[in-house]
Amino acid sequence: MKTTIRIAVGALACGALLGVGVQVSSAERDSKQIGRGKHLTMTSGCTDCHAPLKMGPNGPENDLSRGLIGHPQELRMPPAPKMGEGPWVWIGSGTTTAFAGPWGVSYAANLTPDPETGIGKWREVDFVNAIRTGKHLGVGRPIMPPMPWPAYRNMTDEELRAIYAYLMSQAPVKNRVPDYQPPQPR
Repeated sequence: MKTTIRIAVGALACGALLGVGVQVSSAERDSKQIGRGKHLTMTSGCTDCHAPLKMGPNGPENDLSRGLIGHPQELRMPPAPKMGEGPWVWIGSGTTTAFAGPWGVSYAANLTPDPETGIGKWREVDFVNAIRTGKHLGVGRPIMPPMPWPAYRNMTDEELRAIYAYLMSQAPVKNRVPDYQPPQPR
């Protein structure tokens, strides 16, 4: 009898460890995916460009109260200085949301789920394809520097889907980011 009980307990323990017979609710699975997406977003530097900086007690810090809005629409940038002379080949705004270089002038995109100014109309497949191809929606114009999509495309589909789930779980914020400006002829 003791041997039978031990075998039964052992089988139950192995089943629990392997997840056999364990039901995970859709909400719990979604919550775990969003949590994983938040971790990946925060540790992969997404906030470095997509959350504008504000002055904090120890100097500049990400203004996460505004979400991942990208370049603030109220911040109008002057024309970028002439590039390509000397060792300085690119520059960034003090908010770390606007950049100029040989590629032109690029702005960090609004990654909130606002349907008009953010990624609210993007499907999960559009987001994954954009990171994989370096093109808006996976088929549009190139995603410009300094967006490190060549590094991020090495993430797994599961990781990219988790980031998408996290971004889509955030509050939508209306913030129209300026359009990319191609380089000016010299």
